[in-house]
Amino acid sequence: MDADPALRSRVDQTLAWLVEDGAAVSDALIALLAGLEAEGPAILVVDMIEQGLDHASQEALIAHLRRRGPGGRPLFLLTRSCAILDLAAVGTDEAIILCPANHSPPTCVARYPGTPGYEAVATCLASPEVRARTDGVIAWRPRVA
Repeated sequence: MDADPALRSRVDQTLAWLVEDGAAVSDALIALLAGLEAEGPAILVVDMIEQGLDHASQEALIAHLRRRGPGGRPLFLLTRSCAILDLAAVGTDEAIILCPANHSPPTCVARYPGTPGYEAVATCLASPEVRARTDGVIAWRPRVA
């Protein structure tokens, strides 16, 4: 951002709005905003968008992104956070794509309870506090001698 004053200005403005909405300033939030605000590809993919953000910051961020409306650059946000993906708040200009843990092909999931895949998505989501308990944990099988 030091080399791009226009980007710094956009990040600072967005950061101020998010702080006003309850977000906490952090290196993770600033790095995320730099990526979101940078000129770049027509479509942006962000894996685990909630990484390093507290609950209030996640809620402020997703509210900000939703206010962009359907005219904003398309974003693919991978998340396991119910603060980012609040199933009750999904708008008509948003899509839910379930990527099953068993590596089956991804499927689009309608935003209504009872539709195929809805419960699977709901069970994948957890609050930031719950997700923090397993941050950095990796599942592995011990070698059998």
